[in-house]
Amino acid sequence: ALQRIPAPVPIGAPHNTGEAGDEEWLLLATATAHPADVEQMQWLAADDFSQPLQAGLWQSLTALAYRRAAVDPITVLWEAQQRGLLKPEVEPAKLLDLLASPAGSLQHWGELIVQRSLLTTAHQVGCHVQALTEDPTTTPYQFIIGGRRALARLSSVRTRWHQATSPPPTINRPRGRTTSPPRASPPRTTAPPATRISR
Repeated sequence: ALQRIPAPVPIGAPHNTGEAGDEEWLLLATATAHPADVEQMQWLAADDFSQPLQAGLWQSLTALAYRRAAVDPITVLWEAQQRGLLKPEVEPAKLLDLLASPAGSLQHWGELIVQRSLLTTAHQVGCHVQALTEDPTTTPYQFIIGGRRALARLSSVRTRWHQATSPPPTINRPRGRTTSPPRASPPRTTAPPATRISR
């Protein structure tokens, strides 16, 4: 049985909660101001965020963008309310101020969030594998299964990180064949008929 394998820590747990939160709010505000760019960031997942509130607001924002609905701080909060994300302790006025303060590039903030998620996940996977190796009751089968699951999580975030930082593929259009005009050749000269000299 695999019940004794330690459960992995959630992906979104950051090393620096304050810095991560600031970056996430800047991303949400910038995405609210530029919703047309949201569809180009399918590599950013809700699990990359450090807090459930920011993750839920990102899901609300992307849902509005994909529906081609109007996106502004009020509609984002309305969508979040429909999803049951706004708890009693959440101050709507404060959220409106945060969502109305865009800065910088949406791509830039997204890359930082995915990078932080990748580093955090790598750290968690290392701790998880170490816990498996230090547990004397872990069987080889449990170690293999637990290690594979942990590495699969890391591979998923790593793939999205590469998608975020790789330049868009360039489309090489095949060049049409250009046939060079035939070279002008000198006009053919017909040889004069041979005349037989009679003796």
